[in-house]
Amino acid sequence: MNEQIYAFEQHLKIEEKSAATIEKYLNSVRRFVTYCSDRMVDKLLVLEYKARLGEAYAPSSANAALAAINGFLRFLGMGDYCVKPFKVQKKLYCPEEKELTREEYVRIVKAAKERNSERLALLMESICATGIRVSELPYITVKAVCQGEAVVTCKGKTRTIFLPVALQKKLRRYIQKRHISSGPVFVTRTGKPMNRSNIWCEMKNLCERANVAPSKVFPHSLRHLFARCFYAIDRDVAKLADVLGHSNINTTRIYIITT
Repeated sequence: MNEQIYAFEQHLKIEEKSAATIEKYLNSVRRFVTYCSDRMVDKLLVLEYKARLGEAYAPSSANAALAAINGFLRFLGMGDYCVKPFKVQKKLYCPEEKELTREEYVRIVKAAKERNSERLALLMESICATGIRVSELPYITVKAVCQGEAVVTCKGKTRTIFLPVALQKKLRRYIQKRHISSGPVFVTRTGKPMNRSNIWCEMKNLCERANVAPSKVFPHSLRHLFARCFYAIDRDVAKLADVLGHSNINTTRIYIITT
């Protein structure tokens, strides 16, 4: 089975899935394989595992796991054992405890500055001013700041993200102050690009000082805030989809629902 999982991983790479997607798929597949243990895999066993997922996770998370498992089964030539995802009605409103407001965002950035965390404050401003994914932050390089735009390649697509003039000025000052000559702007002390877990942890540490609920504070909430602000001004969901790098407008619609 380990060999089959490894072969599936290579298949996903050939399919040009992103590194994050591959990791999620493999984690879901490994949990499924562990659950199966030595039992023979058939449709009833997969349905049993689906029911277990439905009890343990929200429908969206369960469906993400099922998508990975179904992909793995098809790869093994066991497509007849694939199961249907849980039916989820599209949400019309965003839960208030999940939506980061503009005022709360300002307080979080202020809290970062008060803690002398200039890097974190500027990083959050960069996400909220461009709508860039946290995984795409390494594309904001010294060269990109000089040119005023970052060329991002993600999920098999390449798009250009423009850096607003005000953000450019702040990034230039930061680069000069930190003596960064090339490469990504936001790096750790060892020079490696900051990852999602680094950023998530640092943002959570600001919640109490900023008086913002922890449930609202995570890197992706900044991208959602950018989307809502952009749509409130432009009212063009197709253009917003291009800016965010979405292939499907239905994905973009999730970003612009509000409380």
